[in-house]
Amino acid sequence: MPRLRGRLTASDVGLVVNTADPYSVAVAAHYVKARGLRPEQVLNVAIPSQPVLSPVDFERLRQAVEAHFGPRTQALVLAWAAPYAVACNSITGALALGFDEALCANGCARSRASGWFNSASHQPLREPGFRPSMLLAAPSVAAAVAMIDRGVAADGSLNPPSAEPAQVLLLDGPDAARQVRRLLYPPGPLAPGRGVVWREAPADQALPGARRLLIAITGSEQLPLSPPPQWLPGGLGDHLTSWGGDLQGTHGQATALAWIASGATASHGAVSEPCNHLQKFPHPQVLMGHYLQGATALEAYWRSVAWPQQSLFIGEPLAAPFAVPVPPPASLPAR
Repeated sequence: MPRLRGRLTASDVGLVVNTADPYSVAVAAHYVKARGLRPEQVLNVAIPSQPVLSPVDFERLRQAVEAHFGPRTQALVLAWAAPYAVACNSITGALALGFDEALCANGCARSRASGWFNSASHQPLREPGFRPSMLLAAPSVAAAVAMIDRGVAADGSLNPPSAEPAQVLLLDGPDAARQVRRLLYPPGPLAPGRGVVWREAPADQALPGARRLLIAITGSEQLPLSPPPQWLPGGLGDHLTSWGGDLQGTHGQATALAWIASGATASHGAVSEPCNHLQKFPHPQVLMGHYLQGATALEAYWRSVAWPQQSLFIGEPLAAPFAVPVPPPASLPAR
């Protein structure tokens, strides 16, 4: 696990708005205000607001992004819930690594490696050389606004640690094929002195109504989220399943939106059948190790997936509960 120095901040991101989508326009307006983005950090485009973008429409989007954003923009915030895929690729994977049409012939094949896995670089456009992105996807505009506000509230909220620890749930269940990440659960105490406790437990017993929940990791088709957990701002939750990134839920599986609807701030899911390759899903130890060092949600999630071509990352990207708080500017004396 590398030692991290620095993280993405609001000045490092570019916001992409779909002017053909009322959800996108409304959510983007709130994000600009919440994160204090400058006008040059915003790109307005008009693309189809359908779940799956065609390669032709994607190429137009990619060219617009490259033409608008310069070397200062290290990461992208996509202000919509759809499109979330380009054929079998996630839109976040395609924007970073390029569209891979060959993967659509066999989604279970090895996909492109990101080069940012478990990296200490907080300037990904420089190293490894792409812009990671995250969707501001939520079930509604109101839910997206609440998610953004949770992300802003998260910043530095657990640094210094609270007297009552945050909880990490490493969950188990009867679905062996979707529980393969148990091999990657940490073998010993997690972050002594950081105000975090963790435990392994059955998902159906530990997840409903969990208190002070920061991270939840599991594998299943459906999720026991009733009653919803009591999420801390900046909470991360994801489950290993085939279609967690199919935000329309057309395959009958719980999607990453279920985590956001329950109060999480960011999540991950696959948009096409990836099989259960460990490299295609967040590595629990890497995810936790980076987040607890002060990385943003976008950095922690992206760095935890070795092969993210099918990975959809959603949520408020700049949430960073363990970041060093920035003191408010000193007020000038009255004249």
